[in-house]
Amino acid sequence: MIEKFLNDQQDPKAVEKVYSRLVELLPAGEETLYIATQKKPLVNLLPDTIVITNRRVLFFTPANLGLSLKFIDFTWKDIADVSMKEEIIGSVFIIKTSKGAEMGVDYLPKVQGRKLYQYSQECRENERKREELQRIQHTPAARLTDKPMDEPFKQPIEETPATPQPAAIAPPAPEPAPAPIAAPAPIIETKPDELTEKLKKLKMLFDNGLISQDEYNQKKMELLSEL
Repeated sequence: MIEKFLNDQQDPKAVEKVYSRLVELLPAGEETLYIATQKKPLVNLLPDTIVITNRRVLFFTPANLGLSLKFIDFTWKDIADVSMKEEIIGSVFIIKTSKGAEMGVDYLPKVQGRKLYQYSQECRENERKREELQRIQHTPAARLTDKPMDEPFKQPIEETPATPQPAAIAPPAPEPAPAPIAAPAPIIETKPDELTEKLKKLKMLFDNGLISQDEYNQKKMELLSEL
C-alpha cells in the first residue's frame, strides 16, 4: 500500500511508520494523497514527515529517540496560505492558518516540495468550491410572482361612483412616552492572547537565528498542542 508514496526519494522507514499511524487516525472517507519526508544533509536519522489528505495536512515529528511520533494537523478550511520555497539544498514547505499560526518543514527534496504545493492548491480549491456550494444551498430561493401568460383579457366593469361621505374627524393621537435612556454598555477589557504572544516571540527567535528550524517546529507544536 505504501509503494505509491515512495516514488520521489521518500524515506521508506519514515513513510511506513507514518502510514501505519494514519490507518488508526483517518476516518472513513478521508484519503491520503501524498507523503513527503525530510532529507537532512549528512545525518537523516529522524526525519519529519508531511501528509496531505483530502481534508487536512498533518505534520509528524519523531519523539523519544524515534520510539513515538508527535503530530499536529490543520484542516483545509483553516489554512489561509500555502507556500513552497526552493533552496540550494532541498526546499521548504510552509502553511499559514487563518489565526496567524505558521508551520513548516525544511530540507525536503525539491520534487516532494513541488508535489506538496500542487496537492495543497488542489485541496484548497476543492474546499473553496465546497464552501461555495454550501452557501448556495443555504440561500433561500426567490419566489416567482409572474402571472400566467394564457390568462384571458377581462374588460374592466365600470361602476357608478358612490356619493362621497364626509370623513369622520378622528381625535388627536396621544403623544408617545419618551423612550428610556439605555445604560451604557459595560466596557470589557480583553487580555492579550498568551498563545499568540508566545508564537510571536518564538518566530522572532527563529528569524534572528537564535534557534534552528527543528527547534522552532518542535516548540511550535508544543504550543499549538495546548489549544
